[in-house]
Amino acid sequence: MAEKKNKTKSINIKNKRASFDFLLLDKYTAGIVLTGTEIKSIRAGKASLVDTFCFIHNGEVWVKNMYVAEYSYGSYNNHAARRDRKLLLNRKEIRKLQQEMKSPGFTLVPTLLFIDENGRAKVDVYLCRGKKEYDKRQTLKEKEDRREIDRQVKRY
Repeated sequence: MAEKKNKTKSINIKNKRASFDFLLLDKYTAGIVLTGTEIKSIRAGKASLVDTFCFIHNGEVWVKNMYVAEYSYGSYNNHAARRDRKLLLNRKEIRKLQQEMKSPGFTLVPTLLFIDENGRAKVDVYLCRGKKEYDKRQTLKEKEDRREIDRQVKRY
């Protein structure tokens, strides 16, 4: 019995800015509805989550402003690079998110776009609260302190 070789490389497209701008609270993993050549572009790593956010409309979760580059070998029915894409979550999760987002300051932010072991595109979405300026300064200070400690440990 010949085993199937796993030649797929790991695709992890991250939104690095999200953890700096937001306090990440609850994590949800959602499927994403793609059309045509979008999955081929994502598998090629040509996507970006910069300046993306999620919203709930008519009981459905949508991701707005996600960039997926046009597929280079696509024909006339190539996809639009920036369009609203539907996220697939359970109804129970969507209702919970709607309740949480009613309070001011909360938002949904996609942080990671990846391909799972079955070859499907998935998005990690966090329920977040925006950080104040002093919180951001504190985060930078902690990051710099960790770097300094690592440098000291490395010397000895």
